[in-house]
Amino acid sequence: MKKILIVDDQPEVRELVEVTLSVGNYRILQASTGDEALALTRIERPDLVLLDVMMPNSSIDGFEVCRRIKSDPVLRETVVIMVTARGQEQDLQMGRAAGADGYFTKPFSPLELISKVEEILGE
Repeated sequence: MKKILIVDDQPEVRELVEVTLSVGNYRILQASTGDEALALTRIERPDLVLLDVMMPNSSIDGFEVCRRIKSDPVLRETVVIMVTARGQEQDLQMGRAAGADGYFTKPFSPLELISKVEEILGE
């Protein structure tokens, strides 16, 4: 069973994404801060991380979480998709520079999200 880590400071967003992905056969993990996301990624080794950029209650933002995952020799193959309300070109470039494998802008279509996740995970 493939593991997906949903990282967002807003519990309702995490729940929406989890419910959206419940159509698949995935083990869903959740984190509300960057530090929690890094810890869970190291312990659980998810196949995919859906990562919010802005986490005001966290000591690090999503870009930094992505950089740390992608710079870790053990974790660098983890697929990271940034999911954010910030969809300007500068934000996309920052995501690419951090090593993100893709970018989803909120609000997003649940069908688009399911399709992207299935494509990434080879489902």
